[in-house]
Amino acid sequence: MTGGVSARFGRRFAALIYDAMLLFAVLMIYTAASLAFTRGHLAVSRDSAGGWIHVYRAGELCVIGGYYILNWVRGGQTLGMRAWRLRVVSDLGKPVSGGSALLRFLCGFLAWPPAALGVLWLYLDPEGLAIHDRLSRTRVVHLARA
Repeated sequence: MTGGVSARFGRRFAALIYDAMLLFAVLMIYTAASLAFTRGHLAVSRDSAGGWIHVYRAGELCVIGGYYILNWVRGGQTLGMRAWRLRVVSDLGKPVSGGSALLRFLCGFLAWPPAALGVLWLYLDPEGLAIHDRLSRTRVVHLARA
């Protein structure tokens, strides 16, 4: 099922909190692996980390982006979205492509600062879409109970 009503901010935010808890654990594992790989240079100080700190931060972004993009492409839902019965679909109600998912992540990453104004835009939009929904031609729908 890909249809449903546009999801409101409360459900989206709750799913984001669920996903943040999971990503926190995944990023802890990533950090441990990074520390092992750099032999602790990241942990000593910012100056001793050198260029590794930039590689580490880019890796964090890749881990977070990979989580969202892979889940949106494979089933339209992250773990948090499953709990709150949300799904990302294209404007036509079909599964999202890899390019749309990447664009959605990048635009969504920029929609939160400042003060989540890009996300809260959904209250002004006639279809209930946030800025990153509009830009990526996707939407988050609230699925009806089965």
